[in-house]
Amino acid sequence: YGKREDTRMKKILMIGTGGTIASRQTENGLAPGLTPQDILSYIPQVEQVCEVETFQVCNIDSTNVTPEHWKLIVEAVEERYDSYDGFVICHGTDTLAYTAAALSYMIQNSPKPIVITGAQKPINMDVTDAKTNLLDSFIYASDDNSEDVSIVFDGKRDSRNKSEKERAKSYNAFLPVLILPYPAVIQDEQVIRYIPPVRHQGEVRFYHEMKDSVYVLKLVPGMRNGVLTQILDFYDCVVIESFGVGGLPDSITKEVYEGMKKWKEEGKLIVMTTQVVSEGSNMTVYEVGKKVKQDFNLLEAYDMTLEATITKLMWLMGLPKMKYKEFKNRFYTMVNHDILFTKK
Repeated sequence: YGKREDTRMKKILMIGTGGTIASRQTENGLAPGLTPQDILSYIPQVEQVCEVETFQVCNIDSTNVTPEHWKLIVEAVEERYDSYDGFVICHGTDTLAYTAAALSYMIQNSPKPIVITGAQKPINMDVTDAKTNLLDSFIYASDDNSEDVSIVFDGKRDSRNKSEKERAKSYNAFLPVLILPYPAVIQDEQVIRYIPPVRHQGEVRFYHEMKDSVYVLKLVPGMRNGVLTQILDFYDCVVIESFGVGGLPDSITKEVYEGMKKWKEEGKLIVMTTQVVSEGSNMTVYEVGKKVKQDFNLLEAYDMTLEATITKLMWLMGLPKMKYKEFKNRFYTMVNHDILFTKK
């Protein structure tokens, strides 16, 4: 693939949202307190990589991030999109995969890179991964062939829709769900690509609505009948994390058969996924899944991550109301490589 010819120093906007990378030690534990400019002061070598300006969206623990914060990030990028060559978003790691997935739906077809990074330890500590992660992010955002929403962490560029936080403390916190090479790594201040980028056609598209009426029900052995009904009284969509490749225990199956007609009339959605991290779901394998899926035309996440499943549903539900058939087709339409296998 051809490298873009652009020899000038890139202009990158760093967007701060808080998280561990921006935290200070307090008497009650770590809490975000550093501004983007404070954070930037710890990597003076970035001056040799690109020009950086900063903007603060919020300064919170990522546990407190909501779809409203995703909207603020998207607005910040959209309003400044023409003024910068790329964007680096500093974010807490706990919900970083959710934000990356959400942004991949809310900002589509972007020829400019939107990099999300964070750290397992604050940048003001003597021993920290924050400096490397942040500098790598600027290196990746300044590369001529970088585009779209990406996670840069631990020297790797992760797929925004195929990564989950796998480790709570180790520096290699994010791992790809599929057994595939990382699209790119950053070594010796250079971007090494294993998978060439796909050049976009047309204009970047921004979306601003995310309907947060989505809940996850994780099945456990012996779950009581009635739980699903109660959840659907409060939410419009339930993602059921089933066992193995996908199936429902008898108690939940009975509840589905009793309530599905009413739920469909109310516009409620049930989406099936699996608790197993790798290789995805396929409800047609076993009797406990096949019949209920066929009888009610249930949606299934297949190889989508939970984060991608949830945020894609939020995005689709935030679009103008559509019939179920169109909703299903759009759910199964690949966006930024989020779903690679389906069996409709």
